[in-house]
Amino acid sequence: MKKSLFSVLACAGLLSWSVSVIAADQAASSLPGHYYLQGVTEVGSELLLKKDGKFEWMLAYGNVDQQASGDWSVSGKDVTLHAASPGKAPQFRVFDEDEMRIRKPAAAGQWVAIVGFPQLGPMAGVEVKFEAKSGKTATAVSLQNGDAIVKMPASEQWVRAGLRLEGSKADYQWLVVPPGRASERIAAFAVTDRQWLLKQPFQKLTLRVVDGGLQVSDTDNGLGRGIYAKQPAK
Repeated sequence: MKKSLFSVLACAGLLSWSVSVIAADQAASSLPGHYYLQGVTEVGSELLLKKDGKFEWMLAYGNVDQQASGDWSVSGKDVTLHAASPGKAPQFRVFDEDEMRIRKPAAAGQWVAIVGFPQLGPMAGVEVKFEAKSGKTATAVSLQNGDAIVKMPASEQWVRAGLRLEGSKADYQWLVVPPGRASERIAAFAVTDRQWLLKQPFQKLTLRVVDGGLQVSDTDNGLGRGIYAKQPAK
């Protein structure tokens, strides 16, 4: 039986599509690994493409340090990094005592809540509601240094703190203030996801597969002058 031209073309198209899919799968399977930027002076940058489709990226030059993480995908010769955004609402916990660097009590008549991430830095824009044993409350928003400060009479005893983003309509996340911290009128609260402190340097970054590694496809990006070379597998 003679095959129609349509059937022949359909088979050819299916074969071509299958070859493309196989080639794409092979390219994707060979990409995971650790890459280092080369060819850009005074700039250090690393890229880790994980087999599970996640990536980690960092860049350092001068006093500037940037980091990003999220998902990566491949289409043809383009590898696209999609930076992850923090969750809809941050979650907090009380600093462990060995994480607390400030030992001095707060000034008389003040209660201080320090908001941030241990060994990373402060977090601004967090609304803190201070609650005393008597039920008296006061509210302050953390500043650039992470401090939220309210005035309270010496007769009051701090029992817990509620935290949420400034301007949020969400419920406060309430945390019990440890007795030792309450007596000194100063406590620290850590955001559990460090991404809330790290401003993402990009939402999406596309790299092109070239000889020697991966190259940023945006010619206006200074990193496009270099190539992310893959570290040989051990």
